[in-house]
Amino acid sequence: MNIVAYEPNLLALVRELYSHRPEAYYLEAWELQSLLFLLGYTDSLAPEADIAAAMEVARTDWTPDEGAA
Repeated sequence: MNIVAYEPNLLALVRELYSHRPEAYYLEAWELQSLLFLLGYTDSLAPEADIAAAMEVARTDWTPDEGAA
């Protein structure tokens, strides 16, 4: 039985969370995992590795100079 469901729109959810709550930008992936669930962005806990990957992309959206290096 799979407890954690795959969230196909995770990148969009992280981008939306960053735009509504900029303080979330500084959270670690495991903290963002529970925040996404508690705020109702996801129906279950998304895999931490997937969240970390989405965070990397979303952070380059917010600070494109860091992504260019």
